[in-house]
Amino acid sequence: MTELLTLTGQLRLVGLALILMGLVHIVLPRLLDWPGDLSGSTLLTRQVSYAHLFFIGLVCALLGALPLAFASELQTGAPLPTALLGGQTVFWGLRWAAQFVYFSPRLWRGNRLYTLGHIALAALWTWVTAVFGAALVRTALW
Repeated sequence: MTELLTLTGQLRLVGLALILMGLVHIVLPRLLDWPGDLSGSTLLTRQVSYAHLFFIGLVCALLGALPLAFASELQTGAPLPTALLGGQTVFWGLRWAAQFVYFSPRLWRGNRLYTLGHIALAALWTWVTAVFGAALVRTALW
């Protein structure tokens, strides 16, 4: 159990969380009522929306599989693992920033479910970015 509190354990947990986030994209359209929202859109808009959704979910799952399967290897200090940690830190850090800069508070204020989702996603992206950042700093200083 204490293994989960180590940086290696946290990397694995982040990997699992990202894979789960990728899987959530399977039901996300129904949760957000995309069929209703997109019904008046053109076929191209609908198909682009669902294609992007699929690939975002896939990227989440693949980026999660990396630390889940190779948490120890990512911390070796070799150039490739260090670059991967740097890339993940930047990617998820930008996702964290988007949570506050891009998404308007009008989307979630006044709606308990959406407010809870906003808070949960803010916490998730903070944790994910912090874990990758901590691994990067530890690896770079090692």
